[in-house]
Amino acid sequence: MPDFAFERAASGLVCGIDEAGRGPLAGPVVAAAVILDRARMPRRLRRELDDSKKLTREAREEFIGLIAACAQIGVGAASAREIDRHNILQATFIAMRRALMRLGVAPDIALVDGNCAPALPCAVKTIVGGDGLSLSIAAASVVAKVTRDKLMRALALRYAGYGWDTNVGYATEAHRQAVLSLGLTPHHRRSFATCQMSLDFDEAAAE
Repeated sequence: MPDFAFERAASGLVCGIDEAGRGPLAGPVVAAAVILDRARMPRRLRRELDDSKKLTREAREEFIGLIAACAQIGVGAASAREIDRHNILQATFIAMRRALMRLGVAPDIALVDGNCAPALPCAVKTIVGGDGLSLSIAAASVVAKVTRDKLMRALALRYAGYGWDTNVGYATEAHRQAVLSLGLTPHHRRSFATCQMSLDFDEAAAE
C-alpha cells in the first residue's frame, strides 16, 4: 500500500502527479497534481487510498471528495488533437504541466508516476509504480481517473453508439466496431491504429 515515505524523504512542498487515459482510442489524456495536507488527511485515506486501477468506481468517487477536503488540486488535459500532433507521451507531459500550473501554489518537488520526467518548473522525481507507493501520487491517480471518466460519460450523451458511458474511450471490441461502422468523432485519436484503420477504410471506399 502507498505511504508517505517518498514525501518524507523529499524536502520542501511535495506534490504527486499522475495521469489517466494514455491508452484509449478517444478522449483527452488527463493529469492531476495533488498536494496532500497530511495533518488533515482522514485515517481512512491513509489506510485505503491506492492506485486508482485497484479501486472500484464507487471507492474512487468517494475518495475524490475526501482528497478534495485535505488537498490542493490542479487538473490539466491534452486533447485528442494535441495527442495526434505531439504523440501521447508529449501530450501527457503537456497535461502534467497544465495540472501543475493550476495548483495555485508552486511545489518544490513533484513525484511523478513512471520513468519519464516531464519538464516542470520544479524538481522532479520519477517513481515506477508510484501510484502504488506514494500517497500523493495515488491521490493524483484517483483525481485524474475520476475527472476523465466523468468527461467521457458526458461526451457519450453527444456521441451515441461508441459506448463511452462504459468503456470511457478504451478500445473494447464494441468500440472498435463502432469506429469502423460509424466513423470517427472529433474526439478520436487519429494517430492510433484502430482510428487509422477507419481512415484507411474510408479512403479505400472513396476510390
